[in-house]
Amino acid sequence: MERFLIAFALTLMAGLSTGLGAAIAFFAPKTNTRFLSVCTGLSAGVMLYVSFMEILPEAFVQIGLADFAERPAAALGTLGFFLGIALIFLIDRLVPDAENPHETHARKEYAELRLPDPSATPAERRAYRRRTRQTRRRLLRMGVFTALAITVHNFPEGLSTFLAALVDPHLGVVIAIAIALHNIPEGISVSVPIYYATGDRRRAFVWSCLAGFAEPLGALALWAVLAACHGAVFFSPPPFLLGMVSGAVAGIMVFISLDELLPASRAYGKGHDSLYGLVAGMALMALSLLLL
Repeated sequence: MERFLIAFALTLMAGLSTGLGAAIAFFAPKTNTRFLSVCTGLSAGVMLYVSFMEILPEAFVQIGLADFAERPAAALGTLGFFLGIALIFLIDRLVPDAENPHETHARKEYAELRLPDPSATPAERRAYRRRTRQTRRRLLRMGVFTALAITVHNFPEGLSTFLAALVDPHLGVVIAIAIALHNIPEGISVSVPIYYATGDRRRAFVWSCLAGFAEPLGALALWAVLAACHGAVFFSPPPFLLGMVSGAVAGIMVFISLDELLPASRAYGKGHDSLYGLVAGMALMALSLLLL
């Protein structure tokens, strides 16, 4: 039960980091996009390194504990890896490109909402209201649909964090931090358009947090299925299942890193910002694994 609670707490922390992104958007009017670039690159580096150097080898070990020889264990773990990629690819295809949560929003979308000059005439103010009404509706739709898209994306991420923490709590901490860093810009992408559209900080913050709740919900959904199969709420998953799921987790994390984090990092930053973050993330993950 203790390991279950630790795994769920880490998953909850990673998911609610979207709220941290919303807070940054509120208190930093001119968002430092280069900072976001380095953060997303760092997260990609951590996730790629830990997937290939820790999670996938652990999958082979767990399957081997289920009385499989070395080669069949590696083959099954690799199969789980590509099944994980197929799963997240399918989910990704269900999300419309226009609502991709990792696309940066052009500042010109918000520039139209700037208040007119205090000396503006009544006619100019009426024109401003007419001009911004459609823009506000578009931004509100953008924010809401982005929140829904992030919810879909976060579900398998919650599974990844939860299962990694079940296998190894130390590994779960590292993955939770990596996913939390990656969720911060997602929170910004939800909160900023909703705030500019409604002027309501609380509403924007709530939407960001709700999108993040998909991660702990994903963890609970997985555990409910496993508990139903075993007939008990708290149990130790068999090594074969942990191995196959660990392979799938590695595949999910690699796909997220290559398809979402690195392109988003390049879009947010300048020059080699994303590469600096990527290498720093790998080095940080390598150092943490050596120390642990």
